[in-house]
Amino acid sequence: MRSVSVFGATGSIGESTFDLLVRQGGPAAFRTVALSGGHNVVRLAEMARALRAEVAVTAFDACLPALREALSGSGIAAASGPAALLEAADRPADWVMSAIVGAAGLAPGFRALSHGATLALANKESLVTAGPLLLAEAARHGARILPVDSEHSAVFQALTGEDISAVERIIITASGGALRDWPLERLATATVADASQHPNWAMGQRITIDSASMFNKAMEVIETHEFFGVTPGQIEVLVHPESLVHALVGFQDGALMAHLGAPDMRHAIGYALNWPHRAPLPVARLDLAQLGQLSFSAPDEARFPALRLAREVMVAGGLAGAVFNAAKEAALDGFIAGQIGFMHMAALVEEVLAQMSSRQGLGNAALSLDNVLGIDTEARALVRHLIDAG
Repeated sequence: MRSVSVFGATGSIGESTFDLLVRQGGPAAFRTVALSGGHNVVRLAEMARALRAEVAVTAFDACLPALREALSGSGIAAASGPAALLEAADRPADWVMSAIVGAAGLAPGFRALSHGATLALANKESLVTAGPLLLAEAARHGARILPVDSEHSAVFQALTGEDISAVERIIITASGGALRDWPLERLATATVADASQHPNWAMGQRITIDSASMFNKAMEVIETHEFFGVTPGQIEVLVHPESLVHALVGFQDGALMAHLGAPDMRHAIGYALNWPHRAPLPVARLDLAQLGQLSFSAPDEARFPALRLAREVMVAGGLAGAVFNAAKEAALDGFIAGQIGFMHMAALVEEVLAQMSSRQGLGNAALSLDNVLGIDTEARALVRHLIDAG
C-alpha cells in the first residue's frame, strides 16, 4: 500500500488531490501519513477522517484547539505551526503533494525529498526561489520531482521518450486571466473583485489574481528554465484564451508536440499520482469538432510586465528568483488590502529587484536554504516600506 502526504490539503490543488485519492480507493488504497491546511480546520479534519490520516497540521497555532476538537475521538494527531509542519514532512511517505501556496511550502518539500519521496510539486515558489537546491536535494537522496503545474506536466509528458538536447523551444500557454479583454489604459483601475474572476480555471484568489497580472505565468517561465534546464531564450509564452493547449514542445526537426486537455487540475495531479502509469480520471473529454478552433496570440509585455521581469531574473540567477517571488507575494498582499493598484504590483517588484540587486549583487550570492529564506524576509520588508512610503 502506497503512503501519501498532502501539504496544502484545503487549497484548490489539495481539494483536487483529495478527490482523486478518494476516487482511487481512499484508505483501502493509500496509507495517508499527513495532511496540512490553514484556517479551515473543519475541512482539514473532514479530510483527515475520510483518509484516516496519521496527523493533521494547521499552519496557525490559534487554530489548534478547533482542530483538536474537530478530530476528537478519531485517533488522528493534531498539531500546528511551522515546526509541526516540518515534523509531518519528516514522516516518510512514498508520494508527497507539495501544494502550500508561497515560500512557506519550500522547507516541507525539502524535508520530504530528504526521505527519498516522490514529490508532486505544485508549489511553484520552490523552483523559482531555490531550483538548483531543490533538484540537488532530490538527486542526493534518490528522490523524484514530478511537476503538477498543468503547463509543466504537459511539457514533462511531451518529453517522454525524447532527448532534451533535441528540444529547440518550449511554449507555455496563458489564458490571459480575468482582465485579458480590458483596454490597457483601464487596467490601473482594476479592483480585487475584477481580478479574482478567472474565465476558465477554478482556483484560489491569489493565484487567480496572479493569472490576471501574468505573474503566475512569469513564475512558470522561471520554473521551466529550472526544471527542464533550457535557456531563457528557448522559452516562449502564448496567450491562449481557451486554456485547452497547456504547452507545446518544439524539436530541432521542426515538430511540435502539444498537450491538450480540459482546464481541470486533476489532469496534472492524476498524472503525478499514477506515474509512470495512466489511470482513468474524472475529467471532461475534449470534442474538437464541437470546439471548432483554437486561438493564440503573443503577450503584450506592456500589459504584462511580469514576463519581462522573469527573463531578467533568469539572466541574473542566484537569489534574484527569491527576491522576485517574495516581492510579488508582498505586492499582492498590498493589492488585496487595497493599498496599491493593480499595475503598481509589477512596478513594486521591479523597484525591489533593482534596489536589492544594486546593493547586494543577487546574481553572485551563495545559494542556500538559509540565504533564500533570509532574502525572502528582506524583500517582503522592503515592499512594505515602499508601500508605506507611498
